[in-house]
Amino acid sequence: MYVRNRMTANPYCISKDTSISTALDVMAEHGFHRLPVVEGKHLVGLVTEGVISEHSPSKATSLSIYELNYLLSKTKCDSVMIKNVITISPDVLLEEAAVVMRKNKVGCLVVVENDEVVGIITHNDIFDSFVDLLGYYEAGTRYVIEVTEDKPGILAEVAQCFFDQKAIITNLAVYHYPGIVDIVIRARDAEANVMKQVLTTRGFNVVSVIENK
Repeated sequence: MYVRNRMTANPYCISKDTSISTALDVMAEHGFHRLPVVEGKHLVGLVTEGVISEHSPSKATSLSIYELNYLLSKTKCDSVMIKNVITISPDVLLEEAAVVMRKNKVGCLVVVENDEVVGIITHNDIFDSFVDLLGYYEAGTRYVIEVTEDKPGILAEVAQCFFDQKAIITNLAVYHYPGIVDIVIRARDAEANVMKQVLTTRGFNVVSVIENK
């Protein structure tokens, strides 16, 4: 899965001359938390709620609400935006995007292609991808099979059990722990108790069976 598969394409962008109050209005109206700043389609900065908060007067200010609103309406995003924005290509693997976010401690990456802004991807997009990968919202049954001997062909042996019951495997993940491997399979079109019995009879340790209807 690539960044382009999960990013928000053609994100709402603003110019560096946009006022902070306008940027805040756009965020509030559309539920955004950050906005790319562009000249044409070329990225020049990023404005976030956090950055605006850092540059706004504290709650202890003596300014009235009218004076504060006036100040925000006259202050341009150019004066508060992040200028060294971390970007990523739409053709980068999704897990690499997650690593870049973690490494740089940022919650989003602006997606740039041919020197133009084509999207934005956030940590929520990464989380949603993980949930979708495991099929959390899909109908079916989730089986966790614990394997102590990680040998060639073990997945084929497990899959054969599902094939014999004409079950359709919709999602699969493998977790490695010291001395143990958990194979997590979500499948449909098979009775959960029958499927568990088949796996157990074949010598597999089924540690969890959760039905999602």
